[in-house]
Amino acid sequence: MKIETTLKDWETDQEVRWCPGCGDYAILKAVQRTLPQLGADPANTVFISGIGCSSRFPYYVESYGFHTIHGRAPAFATGAKLANPDLDIWLVTGDGDGLSIGGNHLMHVLRRNVNMQIMLFNNEIYGLTKGQASPTSREGTKSPSTPIGSYDHPARPAAFALGAGARFVGRGFDVSKHLPDVLKAAHAHEGAAFIEIFQNCIVYNKDVFNDFAAPKGAEDQQLWLENGKPMLFAKDARGIALNRDTLNLEVVDVVDGDWEAAGVIVHDVTNRSIAHMLVEMPFGPFPMALGVLYDDPRPTFEAAVLAEKAAASAGKEANLAKLLGQGQTWTVDGTAQDPV
Repeated sequence: MKIETTLKDWETDQEVRWCPGCGDYAILKAVQRTLPQLGADPANTVFISGIGCSSRFPYYVESYGFHTIHGRAPAFATGAKLANPDLDIWLVTGDGDGLSIGGNHLMHVLRRNVNMQIMLFNNEIYGLTKGQASPTSREGTKSPSTPIGSYDHPARPAAFALGAGARFVGRGFDVSKHLPDVLKAAHAHEGAAFIEIFQNCIVYNKDVFNDFAAPKGAEDQQLWLENGKPMLFAKDARGIALNRDTLNLEVVDVVDGDWEAAGVIVHDVTNRSIAHMLVEMPFGPFPMALGVLYDDPRPTFEAAVLAEKAAASAGKEANLAKLLGQGQTWTVDGTAQDPV
């Protein structure tokens, strides 16, 4: 049931404590502004997090919440959803919390398709524990744990989500005016909706996303996807086409607005193959694909669990005493003699 609230109704009395300039502030405000537009009810909304800078989130949203243990937020969220399927659950995690110790749990909540919104804040670093390289840190990243430079190939959160069977994958970044639209689309999706949010760590990985996510001047490097619309960027002067010979994506120039003649693809959110290609596009030669990359619902995990429970209990009497007394039983009458 939708109710009327304002941004103030979603703000707590807790002092918001992130580093000055942290991208988490912008994400928090985007969520708090989005919730009233969804008609969300604070009494029916739950924010669940693990460990990390992002995981302070439940303290700052006036709703129910759990600040759980490292990497295990998906398990807690799954339990909450099964206990009360009517709850509106938002899972908050980071690239370290969700893809390192929590990668196994995140994979299973996605493949099971538990109905919730999963926001993964990706700053490509361990911010809370003082700047070590994380699973998403780029090759060559210098940090306390990789002083000469990381040689790990970074994980791609959106590719991970698709590979785990996610039915909704979106992308945004902390200060983008379009982030609320991605959050709304994720909330409308029935099932596990995964949103990767690029987030600026002002202390340990400052401006690492500036090439495409700077507050001003990076718009030409952003490909904002919209279902049924051509994949255009750089003020519609360039687009993404599929090379029919190599079956690879490529950047093409659009002359006089004729994107069809340039072969630009029309975005179809149900096309899983193209979604995989979009999340794997190397930035630099290509723009950063943002918005809703994939959205193709299927029945949810909790719906299947409830249906199985209903089928198993159909026609049966809920009688605990009878259950305990059935089968092989015996009575001790107090007259038995001790063995000699």
